[in-house]
Amino acid sequence: MMGNRRLSLSLGLVIFAAAFIGVVSASGPVTTGDAGRTITVTDDFGESVTIRGVPQRIVSLAPSNTEILYALGLEDRIVGVTDYCDYPAAAADKPKVGGYSSISIEKVLAADPDLIFAAPGNTEEVVNHLRTLGMTVVSLNPETIDDVLKDIKLVGRATGQEEQAAACVEELQERITAVTEKADALAEKPSVVHVVWHDPIWVSGNATFQDEVIRMAGGINAFGSVEGWSIVSLEEFITADPEYIIANSGTGMTEGENDAIYDYFMTEPRMQGLDAVRNGHVSVIDANIIDRGSPRIVDALEEVAATLHPDLFGAATPKVTPVARSPGFGAIPLTCALLAVFLLRSRRQ
Repeated sequence: MMGNRRLSLSLGLVIFAAAFIGVVSASGPVTTGDAGRTITVTDDFGESVTIRGVPQRIVSLAPSNTEILYALGLEDRIVGVTDYCDYPAAAADKPKVGGYSSISIEKVLAADPDLIFAAPGNTEEVVNHLRTLGMTVVSLNPETIDDVLKDIKLVGRATGQEEQAAACVEELQERITAVTEKADALAEKPSVVHVVWHDPIWVSGNATFQDEVIRMAGGINAFGSVEGWSIVSLEEFITADPEYIIANSGTGMTEGENDAIYDYFMTEPRMQGLDAVRNGHVSVIDANIIDRGSPRIVDALEEVAATLHPDLFGAATPKVTPVARSPGFGAIPLTCALLAVFLLRSRRQ
């Protein structure tokens, strides 16, 4: 997915790259008991991966992968993450194995993992190299919200956390349904644009998480005819005249204490005639929540729905999804959580 979901930004701005998901293969556990446990899964790129035993040393090569691992209570087994794995906060204390697209093979090997979760942005060369060195690698690459749910199940199966994964997915699906049932019944839906950057203006078109979030939340993507993440001209944006503008914020998208994209629309003279600006319908959303293929994409869905339809969903307030805790801290019913990954690169990190 990274290949067709990656943005290349001009003028020093590098924007997004991908996400991650997998589909579990039909083969099942061969035996009970950790030592004899052997399963085979198929990752998002069609690779058949055999996993023996229950992995105890896991390396995550993408922020979204890390968020899924924490959501399933696997933090005690994580022995390596990328420099950009920043959610939950505890992930910052894990040993680092390099950047998202600049993984250090040496550091990964030094972590001595028995399972690695990769993503397209790590590059095919790095993933193949790790496999040739005998590493067990599962690559995740979700393209839709449904893919994210499938990935959670895949990670759960690969790590022996099937019950936790099922509980997590069930909770997330209930939250999704609570939004879509109301949104689908709306007679009128506002036009919405999600802005990734403002100089030049980058928007989220079709085949993106953001487009899906807008539609499921009861909106119409003003640039739904645009392919993926694309640059649009000032004239095109003004002509589209969206009723709502959702501007990215978060890591790398701020200048000092200000939200650069939001400030642009609120201060740029040529934007003052837009419906969204005149009606106070320009809002900020954490880029890490709406751009990463992790469980927190559901947080983004709820937040956008509340922004577009406060009468149905209440005022929009950033949601903090609780993080599952591992058995090492005491077994707790999984209140699934989520977290964050990728579509973030140099400038943003």
